[in-house]
Amino acid sequence: MTGRNARRSRRTVWTALVTLLGLVAVACARNAPQDTLSPVGPIARQEDHLFRPVFWIAVAVFVLVEGLLVVALIKFRQRSAADAPKQTHGNQRLEILWTIIPAMLLAGIAIPTVLTIWDVAAKPVGSNVVNVKVTAHQWWWEYEYTDQKIQGGGNLKTANELVIPTGRWVYLTMTSADVIHSYWVPKLAGKQDVIPGRITHLKLRSNDPGVFRGQCAEFCALSHANMRLRVIAYPEQQFDDWLAREMGPASANPPPANAAGFGLVASPLQGGNTCFSCHTIRGHPGSAGSAVGPDLTHFASRTSFAGSMFDLAPEELGRTNLYNWLENPPGVKPGSIMPDYNLTDEQIDALVAYLMTLK
Repeated sequence: MTGRNARRSRRTVWTALVTLLGLVAVACARNAPQDTLSPVGPIARQEDHLFRPVFWIAVAVFVLVEGLLVVALIKFRQRSAADAPKQTHGNQRLEILWTIIPAMLLAGIAIPTVLTIWDVAAKPVGSNVVNVKVTAHQWWWEYEYTDQKIQGGGNLKTANELVIPTGRWVYLTMTSADVIHSYWVPKLAGKQDVIPGRITHLKLRSNDPGVFRGQCAEFCALSHANMRLRVIAYPEQQFDDWLAREMGPASANPPPANAAGFGLVASPLQGGNTCFSCHTIRGHPGSAGSAVGPDLTHFASRTSFAGSMFDLAPEELGRTNLYNWLENPPGVKPGSIMPDYNLTDEQIDALVAYLMTLK
């Protein structure tokens, strides 16, 4: 081997090692809230138990095939015309063997796969099932608890955060108000397309309390990456307490210090629209029950807003996420349907103060 060829060979080896090290490094994370390889819910565990043996079978097949290929390339490489390997064909035993083995492997994979698909798709039954209608919007999620009737008619609705009880099945009936989306909470269940004009279903469950993050997994235009969600699992009593609070209206009489914001939500803004042109605040005079944007009745009880893109701090004061959002929604979430109303600092402060009373 010449010096030039030796240097080229060493460069190739080092390049391969650095590339491999880089791939390993980016695959590591201290905090991976959407790690599908760390399942929590029973559905996610079923899918993980199916994935792992299939993965290792695929690894074994890859190593065997690529290993034989490398051996053949080295052992039978042609050094001269006289070194061409002896050609053979028509080995009936070998052909039968390499037909039977893959067929057995595929059958061994297919049977548990089909059984898992049937089990995952089966509708849960019983009085303990929590039924929720999910409507996808650009770019947020609407949840309607179809078993929970509020005063005045209709079902309990909330946005972006699906609150569930531990130890009970939750059955999601899903559709889209605009384009195709995909509902995905990795630690609890797999992906499910959400399609306009069609109904799809997904069941999930968590036996442990916690907050499980997810997002839309189907490109749905400009703010697709900002269409996130949270599933919050509470123990049974805490879930019942949450339901009781959510079923009630918002306070119709906020503290005097928040009177300016209370009046502002029903006042015409730039363009003649009011907050109630898109949002609902049950119990607030003038709220007509619009479904264009998220229901804000108990906005301050949530941990996030704007498609779960921003955290909602317990005390929103000063230039916080909520302040920045109201100042210029399209500026912080591209493509936002909520326009920039050119609110003054005083108006934003008043709205923030009022919205944080909606618990």
